[in-house]
Amino acid sequence: MTVINAKSKKLKSLSSLLKEALGEEPVEVTNTKHLNGVAAGYKHGELIIKGDAGDYLGVLNAGATINLTGNAGKYIADNMTAGTIIVDKDAGLGAGMYCYGGNLVVRGDAGDFTGTMNKGATILVVGNVGAEAGTYMLAGDLIVVGNAGENFANYIIRGNVFIGGDWETLGNNTHVVPLSEEDIEKLRALFEIYKVEAPVTEFKKVVAASEKPFYH
Repeated sequence: MTVINAKSKKLKSLSSLLKEALGEEPVEVTNTKHLNGVAAGYKHGELIIKGDAGDYLGVLNAGATINLTGNAGKYIADNMTAGTIIVDKDAGLGAGMYCYGGNLVVRGDAGDFTGTMNKGATILVVGNVGAEAGTYMLAGDLIVVGNAGENFANYIIRGNVFIGGDWETLGNNTHVVPLSEEDIEKLRALFEIYKVEAPVTEFKKVVAASEKPFYH
């Protein structure tokens, strides 16, 4: 396995090293916390980011697998279209914003505006999320195993939001419905893949009350 130490490196030089190293074998990178935008737009390869990361890790990810062993900064997986990003600890503000596809898994907590404007990704948070999680969702799935803050799923338009805990307040244009058998199987399969232990049948599902909430 190739190991790259990003200490004292600038983003441009680290990106050049990563492009040369990415192939069939995983690449391990250390000391990236001072850099924003690491692993932007990669279409292939497997990256193991040791320790904490800066903002915009995996922005525009288009197929790579990225595993962060520490905490993520703001806007991880922003505008992701494909691939998988896994955060072993916590994620900051705006995790999984504007995603079109792919999978984002946060094993700890995630901040405010998690999954905002999700357009097709699967976003799984094993801990809690902050305020406005799932705001303006257009497609995809947001799954929160823990609790949520204020305005949960605010103005959701399409897509599905699942939560195992409780919310402080539910957002506008929301409707709580029972889980279908398809939902239960989907959650079970996802939890098995990412080794999440949670009572699937006790989850609540939040969908849009109207797909056109701003037109009367």
